[in-house]
Amino acid sequence: MGLDRPGRDWVERLEAVTAEDVRRALAAAPGSYSQNRLLTLISPAARPCIEEMARLGQRLTVQRFGRTIGLYAPLYLSNRCINGCLYCGFNCTGAFERTRLTVDQAVAEAEIIAAEGFRDILLVSSEDPKFITVEYLSELAGRLRERFSSISVEIYPLSTAEYARLFAAGIEGVTLYQETYDRRVYGRYHPTGPKSDYDERLQGPLRTALAGMRQIGLGVLLGLADWRLETLALAEHAHYLMKRFWQSRISFSFPRLRPARDVADSQFEHLVGDADLAQMILALRLCFADAGLVLSTRESAAFRDHMAGLGITRMSAGSRTNPGGYGSRAGAVEQFAVDDQRPPAQVVAMLRGKGLDPVWKDWDSAFLG
Repeated sequence: MGLDRPGRDWVERLEAVTAEDVRRALAAAPGSYSQNRLLTLISPAARPCIEEMARLGQRLTVQRFGRTIGLYAPLYLSNRCINGCLYCGFNCTGAFERTRLTVDQAVAEAEIIAAEGFRDILLVSSEDPKFITVEYLSELAGRLRERFSSISVEIYPLSTAEYARLFAAGIEGVTLYQETYDRRVYGRYHPTGPKSDYDERLQGPLRTALAGMRQIGLGVLLGLADWRLETLALAEHAHYLMKRFWQSRISFSFPRLRPARDVADSQFEHLVGDADLAQMILALRLCFADAGLVLSTRESAAFRDHMAGLGITRMSAGSRTNPGGYGSRAGAVEQFAVDDQRPPAQVVAMLRGKGLDPVWKDWDSAFLG
């Protein structure tokens, strides 16, 4: 598709979009995807139309999802990593004491999360394959199933057979960010470790779908490359999976670069502003009517409050990005700094104040009989 490498032709196409092109794209029935339509909606020419895009996105989201916003919490399991990603606080070159949670310790953390009201939990780990194994995750999922209606993972890529074992253990979703679809940029920011293999990571969501996972989360780390080109590549990836695996729900996440241990902001040339991110979110909503759109606590409270109800369907709250961060190991090194630090109850109050319905639980395995 030509979107895995830099190309002036894509930039030229974006710059050639006219106001009339944007008007036609907005006049078309919302919710259907074509590469040209998405390109039009993320173009510089569409920026003055963000308010109209927001109104259309809000209307479409209510039609498809009602006024609900699903709530989830991440549980970090390890900050020991074998990768050298230049944007991450868990980088293997970092000189700090690493933390791993035993299954018992992870269950204790999950109990704290459950006590806040969450029934949707995301198990997150650095690439620590000698400790965070399929057996570890399966055992942990088995112990969490009674407290949580939905368990997902955000870990390093696995084989189809390994994903199938996690699914059988009660894990129903996998999030795997490509980080960037630009091969050249990918190589720059992933110099060492298994994650340096671009194609191995790219095939991860396909293996997830082949294993029968109900939920597949995609995303890019915004700030590594041109956000408009990343959006086009992300959409093509999602469109392929949606056509082939209709039984799985595809969702988009929008992680922006955040401060992290030993990471200098000056090395990033493509930092994404609030208006850019809003345009990206709204354009994807108008092209993918049934996709979940996820906004984490990486974002500020003000931005999350503004975007709630305009396309977003799922939010984290009260997040900790370090292993043991909810309990006795709060001092462990975190992957990145959280921006929205409000406790879950305040996020719930905000959503209700906007006429939205925060949902702690919107799925149960009992639905499958």
